[in-house]
Amino acid sequence: MSFTLAIVGRPNVGKSTLFNRLVGKKLALVDDQPGVTRDLREGEGRIADLRFTVLDSAGLEEATDDSLQGRMRRLTERAVEMADVCLFMIDARAGVLPADEVFADILRKKNANVILAANKGEGKAADATILEAYALGLGEPIRMSAEHGEGMGELLDVLRPIANDFEERAAADAPEVDVDVGDEDEDAPRIPTRAKPLQIAVVGRPNAGKSTLINKIIGEERLLTGPEAGITRDAISVQQDWDGVPMRIFDTAGMRKKAKVQEKLEKLSVSDGLRAVKFAEVVVVLLDVEIPFEQQDLRIADLAEREGRAVVVAVNKWDTEDEKQDKLKTLRQSFERLLPQLKGAPLVTVSAKTGKGLDRLQQAIMRAHDVWNRRVTTAHLNRWLVGMLEQHPPPAPGGKRIKMRYMTQVKTRPPAFVVMTSHPDLVPESYKRYLVNGLREDFDMPGTPIRLYLRDQGDKNPYKDKKSSQPSRLSKHLKKSPTQR
Repeated sequence: MSFTLAIVGRPNVGKSTLFNRLVGKKLALVDDQPGVTRDLREGEGRIADLRFTVLDSAGLEEATDDSLQGRMRRLTERAVEMADVCLFMIDARAGVLPADEVFADILRKKNANVILAANKGEGKAADATILEAYALGLGEPIRMSAEHGEGMGELLDVLRPIANDFEERAAADAPEVDVDVGDEDEDAPRIPTRAKPLQIAVVGRPNAGKSTLINKIIGEERLLTGPEAGITRDAISVQQDWDGVPMRIFDTAGMRKKAKVQEKLEKLSVSDGLRAVKFAEVVVVLLDVEIPFEQQDLRIADLAEREGRAVVVAVNKWDTEDEKQDKLKTLRQSFERLLPQLKGAPLVTVSAKTGKGLDRLQQAIMRAHDVWNRRVTTAHLNRWLVGMLEQHPPPAPGGKRIKMRYMTQVKTRPPAFVVMTSHPDLVPESYKRYLVNGLREDFDMPGTPIRLYLRDQGDKNPYKDKKSSQPSRLSKHLKKSPTQR
């Protein structure tokens, strides 16, 4: 999905009707009674060939207290801040009400991309309202009927250039991953530049200290922090030269256990954090020293590994720990036991509050990035493969002997290797792990995700199933006469 569109407006202006039309299903309840929608509903929207994520929100109420209407309003306002585009709907039959003017002012402050739509705009009765809508200061209103599908073409025309802008921005932010390599390529990582900085995502559970850590790195209080868990709602990026290396650092919302994520907004925040992982080259998994390696920490680290990103594990609030040596030993043992797929990944201790350990964190990030770019020549790999096969030959399941003849590296970021073998489908996972662990140890690639692919080498006998055009010696001999023999 290229962008997120939030549909907002007063109760009963037709938001859920439009949501159902955009997603092509009746997912949201629709009724003449106002206030039916109370939570945020997310779906995959589509107009012609344009696809996007669409949010149906609760009606904007003027209540600002802790009543149900007040909480619904705050939920909708936060969704407005998180969405890429807001579609502000008014009722063309009712006209522009004072509440519409209040909410238009709020939207101008909270979102840069606001589209005004006058729903229920069929017939001449809506002409006067269309003219009134210009006074809201949100540009030309789109005249539409969500119930009858009118105005979808005009909405597409407005959304397409916005979608193109977001696609260009995403392409600019996306890291280079799965880079094809050959033996002629330089055996060196790509150096981060201001145009293409090193991209880092800081992820972890709520209240682990992610925003505090980033504020300390950039040297200013740019991100909101506090003792309450879950202050950060969306993924925010800041660009900074860290010890001379251009970096873009993503601060993400805390990711809680799925069972605890009840509020729809928090679900969106977590998905935003997952997108940040995909846009990162190095993922820093930040743990709380008091409760390290909980289930959610392990899931986050495993996600980063599955996405093929370099991983650094940082243990925060180290200044509060008294028994540092014993704690560090316990942490390393837990790391090796609970995350074997990241064996050898850097584990550093930091204090986001005091700034202690940030130099070690920066060095670990650069080291992880270097390994993520590691390149091994084909000749070196094949000499290594011969030694690994001699030390521990592959099994022969069902009496079928597995022959591994050739190995090469096909990609970096992360390193990916191909082994040409007979019966690749019979090679057990344990033997693949044996080879991957050997690559980590012998080529100094600790912690980084390694991709190993087995391909059928085929039959290497060039003469199989081919009839020779030259007669054999025996046939020549038999054709000769007895005197010639």
